[in-house]
This record gives sequence, structure tokens and C-alpha cells, in this order.
Amino acid sequence: MGTAVKIGIIGAGSAQFSLGLVKDICLTESLRGSHITFMDIDEGRLDIIYKLATKYASQLGADLTFDATCDRSAALQDANFVVSTAYVLGHVVEAKMRNLAAEKYGYYHSGGSFGSYHQLRLMLDVARDMERICPDAWLIQSGNPVFNGCTLMTRETGIKVCGLCHGHYGCEEIAHTIGIDPAKVTWQAPGLNHNIWLTHFIYEGKNAYPLIDEWIATQGEEYWRTHIAQRTHDAQMSRGAVHQYHMFGLFPIGDTLRYRLWWWYHTDIATKKHWFGEPWGGPDTHLARPFFVSQLEERIKEYHRWAVDPKADLPQLMGTQKTHEQQVPIMDGLTNNTEGYFQVNVPNQGALQGIPDDVVVEVPAIVNQKGVQPLRVGSLPPKIMFECILPDWLDMERELLAFKTGDRSMQLFETLNNHQTRNYDSAVALLDELIHMPEVAEIEDWEKMERIQDYYKYPMPL
Repeated sequence: MGTAVKIGIIGAGSAQFSLGLVKDICLTESLRGSHITFMDIDEGRLDIIYKLATKYASQLGADLTFDATCDRSAALQDANFVVSTAYVLGHVVEAKMRNLAAEKYGYYHSGGSFGSYHQLRLMLDVARDMERICPDAWLIQSGNPVFNGCTLMTRETGIKVCGLCHGHYGCEEIAHTIGIDPAKVTWQAPGLNHNIWLTHFIYEGKNAYPLIDEWIATQGEEYWRTHIAQRTHDAQMSRGAVHQYHMFGLFPIGDTLRYRLWWWYHTDIATKKHWFGEPWGGPDTHLARPFFVSQLEERIKEYHRWAVDPKADLPQLMGTQKTHEQQVPIMDGLTNNTEGYFQVNVPNQGALQGIPDDVVVEVPAIVNQKGVQPLRVGSLPPKIMFECILPDWLDMERELLAFKTGDRSMQLFETLNNHQTRNYDSAVALLDELIHMPEVAEIEDWEKMERIQDYYKYPMPL
């Protein structure tokens, strides 16, 4: 017998997460009797997800109940778990910001951003609401920025936070590509979120790194010449990933190979295609992102068709196999002692050497009723620490300080350091335009920040 729980899903209108969560809960017998509250400010999407969830559970015969609300406090009431997937600005506004930076100021794709202020504010608001409403609940943070946001929430509140990401599944992709069974591979890839490195890759009891080297030497060039990505994020075995392996000494996993946007891989679309392949040049291009967003939009349209079709057979359409996501198995482990081994983002507390205890790291963990117990993974090579991990940590600390103080000169510092920035004045002008875009200004109180730091508009003193 299992134990029922109450789950609040924040940002439930997500095209990527909510239905997968519903399916996994429906297929987890030990969570039968649980109640899920969907919360989103987009009433249209919220209604679609609610209808699909209730229909899928009913058709499958799953013992679950659901409700939906636009009130975050209501979603948190009596919750045992809170899953946050919300994205404040959304893909449309994000695209407008990129287009402004490109068309007026000459940045390519993702240059000139002013950081994750909106997401950090939402994350901290959710965490503080949980302290007030459901202080014993676990927050499973599934929306970016996991590294910055989880560090912020665990420092500023007392709630229990476990951040999750998809990136580690790149280990399975490596195994599949080089022709070995992923199920027979034991791996370890610690670091920071979107900055994890394959320290252990064991196949049938032996170090399998030589198999990667052999594939690179005998099949790499042919693969890079002929491989056509079917997904925008299909870059795990790209020329760029292998080049980073040779530069840093360990294989980068998942978003690691594109997260820091090393400038030499991203100067233009031809360069991006050279390093990350056809047809998009990786996920961070003016070709890939619109395609990715269009797929999400098509998925929402498909969900709507299913929701309004009384004859839709959802178990057939959605499938009856669990996803690979970790959210529900972790809930089951914490609630019902169904022990499992997971890749998580939690405060370091000595798990990864060389990083402060209060910084959230991405490491393997054992999860059971005792909690989320990170494993001590030792240290990463000095080259990776000094060139990848420590710079990323300092970037995070700067962003959190900018968020907490409202110091826009710190946001300007990040824009000035972008290799695409042409001069000081253009960086100032871009930042000012981005902050005052109507879609951004209407959801932020930028006046506070302007009162704190207004001198960023003027040339630096000599």
C-alpha cells in the first residue's frame, strides 16, 4: 500500500511537463488517491491541461482527483509537493527581445540579455509562499534557471528544494550513438546545472571512455558529415561536444556543451552549423528557436483537439508507459520509501569539492523516506574547475547580487562583457530598451531599480 499526496503544479499550462507528470502519477500505483492542483495564469491552457488530465485518469481507471486554479496560494494549500515549471516572459517575448538585440544592435541570437530577473523573482515568491502556506512541502524546481534559482531559494528560505533537469540523459545518448546498450552503462556526471561533466562512464564493468575515443577516431567525421538532427537539442555527439571533450579532458553532458555559449562556436550560423550540425546549428540559433517554439505551439493545439473531442482515446494517444522524468519517482521515494538513484540539484554541503556548501550543485543522490541524500563525488579536474565551474559560480553570484540589490549597473556589466558588444553606449541603449519593452515593463516594477542605480545611463568616470 502506498500513501496519497497533494501536489501543486505551478505553471501547469506548460506544453512540456504537465501531461507527462499526470501520466507518471497515473501509472504509479503507490500514489493512488492523490490530488493534483493545476495552477497557471493562462486560463485557456489551464483548462486544456485540466480536461486532459481528468479524461486520461478516468479512461485509465486511475484513482486520482484534480482541480485547477489561477490562485497560487490555493494551489499550495496543504501541498506535500510543489512542482514549478513556470516561465514568466514566455517564448514569444523572449523572441522579441532577441530580435531587438539582433536587428538594432547587431547581436546574434542570444546576445545582450539582461538576465533571469523575472524567473528569480517568481521562484523566490513561490518559495516564500510555501514557507507561509506549506512549510513542510518539497519544491521540485523544474523550470530554469535551476542553478541560480535553487541557490537563491535555499539561501533565502527554509523550504526543501530539489532542482531537476533533462541534461544528464545525454549520457544515454552517448551510449546509443557509439553502439552500446545504455541500460548496461554506469555513469556519473557532477558539476553545476547545465555545467556537468562525465567523470565515470562504465560499460559491463570496464571504463568505456576508450569506446568513445574509438568512435571519434573511426566514425566521428562521417557522423558529423551525414547526421541530420531531428530535434533542435540533438547535439550531444556533435563536433562541438567532442572539441570541448578534447579541450577540457572530460565529455560535456547535455546543455553543458552550449550553456556558456563559448564565443568561438557561435560567431555566425555557418560556424554554429560546423560545430553543432545541420539543419539548425544547435538549439541556440535564429533557425532552431522558432522551430522549437512552433513545435510547442503545435503540441498545445493538439492537446486542445484532444480535450474537446469526446471520442479521444487518451491512453492510446498519450501512451501508457512512464516517461523518463524524475519528478514522480522522487515523490514516490520520499513518500513511500521507494528508493531510487537520481541526478539532482541541491545545496552542496560537501558533495562536490571546491564549491561552497550553500551553492546548489548537480550530483547523484539516493532518495528515500530519509530525504534527498547527495553522494560525495569528490573533485573535478582543476582545468574544468578553473575554466568552467568557478567562472559559472561567480556569474551566478553576480546575478543573485544584482537581483537582490536591484543594481542595474551589474546587469550592464554582463552586457558589456558579451563578446558581441560593440561599445559602451550601445550596451547601455540595448539594456534600457529591453527593460522598457511593453511586455516586460507591464509585469515589473523597474522604478525601484532605477532609483537605486541610475548612473548606468552615463559614461563611466575616467
